[in-house]
Amino acid sequence: MEWLDQWNRALDLLEEHLDRKPDLEAAARAAGCSSYHFQRMFSYLAGIPLSEYLRRRRMTLAAADLLAGRSVTDTALRYGYESPTAFNRAFQSVHGVSPSAAGRGDAALRAFPRISFQITIKGEVAMEYRIVRREAFRIVGLKEPLEKELEKNFEAVPHLWERVAATGALEKLAARMDTEPKGILGVSACSGGDDWAYYISVASTLPLPQDLPGVCEYTVPACTWAVFFGTGPMPGAITDLEKRAVTEWLPSSGYEYADAPDVEVYLSPDPANAVFEVWLPVRKKENASL
Repeated sequence: MEWLDQWNRALDLLEEHLDRKPDLEAAARAAGCSSYHFQRMFSYLAGIPLSEYLRRRRMTLAAADLLAGRSVTDTALRYGYESPTAFNRAFQSVHGVSPSAAGRGDAALRAFPRISFQITIKGEVAMEYRIVRREAFRIVGLKEPLEKELEKNFEAVPHLWERVAATGALEKLAARMDTEPKGILGVSACSGGDDWAYYISVASTLPLPQDLPGVCEYTVPACTWAVFFGTGPMPGAITDLEKRAVTEWLPSSGYEYADAPDVEVYLSPDPANAVFEVWLPVRKKENASL
């Protein structure tokens, strides 16, 4: 299956360079998506963030080097740690013992083998979706800059939602909504370049509101989206739906990730029983039969 070949080749590229900074762009190209979508999809498929997986793999190899007689300082440098203190902290977080103890050969260590992606037969629960083609549309809202490693953003985005809700900005934004998609939007604009950001926004053609500090605009590019409908308590319900869309629907759909933002459309403001849509940017695979 082409999809599996692409993802396993991406892992090959990461494994070949565990002793240096990972080239996420190259791995993402091999997987047929952007580095943002690669990291996001990896965490869903592997059940662990990419950065944590790479750290575990490096520390597995580092333990073998220490057992073979390599010094702690040389091992730290080999795996990209200029500070022995930082290496010691990373090593202990994986193995539960210090590098020096590991080098003596009398400590219990942990090995994390390389993963590989395989087909898993699922589908016991139906997934309803529709394919939507949209021309470019403008959004107005507040944004939070995003780091290139997605795990670093797990706190930033929820904090932005808290600030927006506490200041009454959601109501002001909702008043500017005048075009599709209707709803409060969470837009992950991470499809290229260095200016990654998450927007809490609405689709609007109106001028920027003057009474909302920090308000800005962004144009979501024309794209095709696979749109999935969901309900349930937040944030778990939308995370579960995103995971199913990426791991169950996308690999066998005849589509692949497109270079455009992910969009969350919140149709109900009640976090205890939200109504929402997940918009996955997609493009038809070459020679796809679907």
